[in-house]
Amino acid sequence: MLIRSKAPLRLGLAGGGTDVSPYSDRFGGGILNATINLFAHATIEPVADGMVRFETEDGNLKKAFPSGPEIKPEGLFDIHAGIYNRIMKDFPAYNLSFKLVTSVDAPQQSGLGTSSTLAVAILGAFVEWLKLPLGEYDIAHLAYEIERTDLGMAGGKQDQYSATFGGINFMEFYKDKVIVNPLKIKDSCIEELSHNLVLYYTDTSRMSSQIIARQQQNVLNDDSIAIEAMHQLKKQALMMKEALLRGNLDEIGKILDFGWKYKKQMAQGITNANLDTIYDTAIENGATGGKISGAGGGGYMFFYCPGNSRYKVIESLKQFGGYTERYEFTSEGLVTWTLEQ
Repeated sequence: MLIRSKAPLRLGLAGGGTDVSPYSDRFGGGILNATINLFAHATIEPVADGMVRFETEDGNLKKAFPSGPEIKPEGLFDIHAGIYNRIMKDFPAYNLSFKLVTSVDAPQQSGLGTSSTLAVAILGAFVEWLKLPLGEYDIAHLAYEIERTDLGMAGGKQDQYSATFGGINFMEFYKDKVIVNPLKIKDSCIEELSHNLVLYYTDTSRMSSQIIARQQQNVLNDDSIAIEAMHQLKKQALMMKEALLRGNLDEIGKILDFGWKYKKQMAQGITNANLDTIYDTAIENGATGGKISGAGGGGYMFFYCPGNSRYKVIESLKQFGGYTERYEFTSEGLVTWTLEQ
């Protein structure tokens, strides 16, 4: 028997960073994001040898542990171990022996929510295998708790919910709850948005946890500039929601540019000279706005390119050594299934 799952990565279109505590706890956060057809994958193969094995899909990385109530995270496969430990704690009736193989369709630390999406995919595979009584909100919240509380990984809340629910959503974040509001947008609007949003990988990665820690500290220190920037990004999410629902796609670039100016004020390290040059080059060649994806510092950027300007923008970015990623928006979130052998 094989138990499989996949969960989609996401583009954070507006409001990024306002889902991070303590800002969201004190002021409430708002984010608009959309899932794309790049995925995190997980496959569980039950075995009977009393071992727990974690592997990457290409087999280059693997780790084995005796089955038991807890596996100590050791840096490699931390998320895998954290989810296993939480399953054993919350559902102690199970004695599990299995091989878990995982992969992600984008580089780690690239700004598309890879770590949290992988957590959702792994957790979804366990829910499918063990028939755990967890709905969509339960899975997203549990994945968040495992990452942020059990494993102490810095970050926000949007990635777990976008990966679980899928689609284009306006999300509200409060201290004790998250509200996911799916947006009903015309298919033609979604297709045009996908055509005009150029996703560019800068061929750099970053430690998002360091940037997020600075952002959190700025809120704790009542840094007025950083907090006002987050207020404006929450406003940006509402602006983006209105533009998409009304089909006013020509406003998207301006809204992205509005947000980019404020995002850079949230914390040190969100941008750098290279990223600024890439951004300016895209604008000079026809893009009307854009942003870094995720916490910042590297990874993916995306730009709104109206009309047929995407081709000139793509050509202009080749000089920086990265690559343009083809993608489509997807309406489905976490999907799980079982293969009987």
